[in-house]
Amino acid sequence: MRRRTLAVVATVLATLFLSTACGDEDKPTDSGGSTDAKVIEVTFEGDSVSPNGERVEVSAGQDIELHVTADEAGEIHVHSSPEQELAYAAGESTVTIKGINQPGVVEVESHALDQVIIQLEVR
Repeated sequence: MRRRTLAVVATVLATLFLSTACGDEDKPTDSGGSTDAKVIEVTFEGDSVSPNGERVEVSAGQDIELHVTADEAGEIHVHSSPEQELAYAAGESTVTIKGINQPGVVEVESHALDQVIIQLEVR
């Protein structure tokens, strides 16, 4: 009787362990994406921006934090679905692009400068 009880307890514990381990893999993080936020430094100075059209790989659903240094306030436009418009202040600020779930390339640009800042390659 005692062996049978131990066998049942062992089976229940093994089942709980395996179901918990498998379930955690698909959970999104608190940031709403599949991994920690990707951080990209962006600098606006006069009529130029850096980076300037570079491609950056991100995971589907991953948030992207843009640490912006700018000589004047402006707006960043993200050509995602749905589109995102992010205002930044003069000086230093951080704006967050909410995770993009559809794989592909998404342009992030400044309409005021008519320049692509980065291209997000969503995988």
